[in-house]
Amino acid sequence: MTRSELASNEATSQSAPVGAALVFEDTAYLDGVASDPRKFGWMQGFPPPTNKQITFEGGRYMNFPEIRWSLSHMRELVPTVSVGHAGGVGLSLNEPSPADTAAVEALAFTDMNGRSRRFGDALLDTYTDGIMILHRGRVVFERYFGALERKMPHACFSVTKSYAGTLTAALVHEGMLDEGKLIPHYLPELRRTAWEDATLRQVMDMQIGMDYSEDEADDQSSSSIYMRACRTRPRPANYDGPQSSCDFLRTVRKEGEHGKLFSYKSVNTQVMAWVMSRVTGCSFAQLLHERLWSPLGCEDDGYLVIDPAGMPSASGGLYASLRDLTRFGEMIRRDGEWNNRQIIPASVIEDIRRGGDRAKFTYKSMPGYSYRSMWWVPHDEFGAIEAYGIYGQRLYIAPKAEMVIALFASRPLATSAFSDLITVPQMLELGRFLRG
Repeated sequence: MTRSELASNEATSQSAPVGAALVFEDTAYLDGVASDPRKFGWMQGFPPPTNKQITFEGGRYMNFPEIRWSLSHMRELVPTVSVGHAGGVGLSLNEPSPADTAAVEALAFTDMNGRSRRFGDALLDTYTDGIMILHRGRVVFERYFGALERKMPHACFSVTKSYAGTLTAALVHEGMLDEGKLIPHYLPELRRTAWEDATLRQVMDMQIGMDYSEDEADDQSSSSIYMRACRTRPRPANYDGPQSSCDFLRTVRKEGEHGKLFSYKSVNTQVMAWVMSRVTGCSFAQLLHERLWSPLGCEDDGYLVIDPAGMPSASGGLYASLRDLTRFGEMIRRDGEWNNRQIIPASVIEDIRRGGDRAKFTYKSMPGYSYRSMWWVPHDEFGAIEAYGIYGQRLYIAPKAEMVIALFASRPLATSAFSDLITVPQMLELGRFLRG
């Protein structure tokens, strides 16, 4: 491939660095080194040159490789609300030793295509922005790449769902919510919608039959219309669609039966968070602060993208620092306990780990999985549970390896189909190494 051919595949300015290419779906993209956002000079200067500006209007901020800058700077592009950190001294996380760092970086594994790789090198081929690994509560590896810095919040995307699902399950345990109640019991506004005869548990496990397409690549799909309503994607001129997430939810109609099959639809999480807020009188941002950020002793403020009505996005709007995401994962690994305090009931964590009904999970690309309370359950050798987000966000909690992996990335494609060929065997080999 020539330099001109490579450059033509990138929606960048004239001074984009040229390097090796990786090909996905017959399209070549700059690799993890050449697409490093520090090399582009984006948003530098007072003001930055026009061809170096990344703005929300027009959607350029979600193009590749611009996204490698945007996912660490979203607060500069869209309205947000803070999730305040602890404000005091919490249980600190250690610094990884040089010996541990070297051992992890040198770890060899074979990806699903049969290619032998080193752990550290593979991080670049999966466009990693940050990764942190805990073993028995001790940090053994921590690296940052590109635009991400240690105390900087990064996009979690649908990892947000697992935070929301955990809080909802805890409220059910406390008796504040009843998972058997129909959604209109809490939200009369959703009568005559897809959720009119749906239970809270069916929503929590993504078993709702609805006329909704979860296809972010299609500009006319339901999810794209939903994101424009939430204002997490630009609205066209003369936009006359739903003005907020709640407005959009009122338009969704039922299709099929509830409780029969797993069907991943992001709007279910927003319904679930709406229920939590209606019952507790607290926004999703307040609930995160009071029930997780503060008791976990989080080091940094997080934030949530909000819609025009001020509703935080529970389906994918959380931004957190890597260390604070790791704290959440370690608390889950420790059965809900942190610093001698039970933050989430152990029985809630146990229920999530058991997973859902595997017979209802029909995703052929994820054989053996199930889904429970907004968590993915692989039923693997480590008894793991996972939180996923598009473009490469991941929280992998492996109790039988006493390991937590928190991963931020900014990949060219939203899907994980290509990167998982590397990331899944990479995580499993690391777990075996640490367990052994």
